[in-house]
Amino acid sequence: MAENKTKVTKLSVTGFINSIDDKQKRADSRKVAAMMRKATGKRAKMWGSSIVGYGTYHYKYESGREGDFMVTGFSPRKQALTVYVMPGFSHFDKLMAKLGKYKTGKSCLYIKRLSDVDEKVLERLIDSSVKHMRKKYETW
Repeated sequence: MAENKTKVTKLSVTGFINSIDDKQKRADSRKVAAMMRKATGKRAKMWGSSIVGYGTYHYKYESGREGDFMVTGFSPRKQALTVYVMPGFSHFDKLMAKLGKYKTGKSCLYIKRLSDVDEKVLERLIDSSVKHMRKKYETW
């Protein structure tokens, strides 16, 4: 069975965020990092070389595949700031309606810049997502 490619590394979160070339994306990343730290009460860890993650949970699929992954996290990609909302978005319709300008994937929220969304709503979304994960999984 294939292992999860994205794992915790020893890379520096501070070094990674400080290395973001785009000044606005760097500032946005710091704000999102603070929201996630507040929601999880956990210190950030690098997952792979470009994802900042908070907390850990263990998943196990019916297929037998299992592993550990972050409870929430983000990655300052070139095209957009990607926020990982691990339970997906179906539980958060009311918040999503108030969020602002964004795109989504299965568990990815793509934001061009933080000023495109309501930061208070984003903070509530992250907090609600973390609470949902803690109800569904054992987290640490």
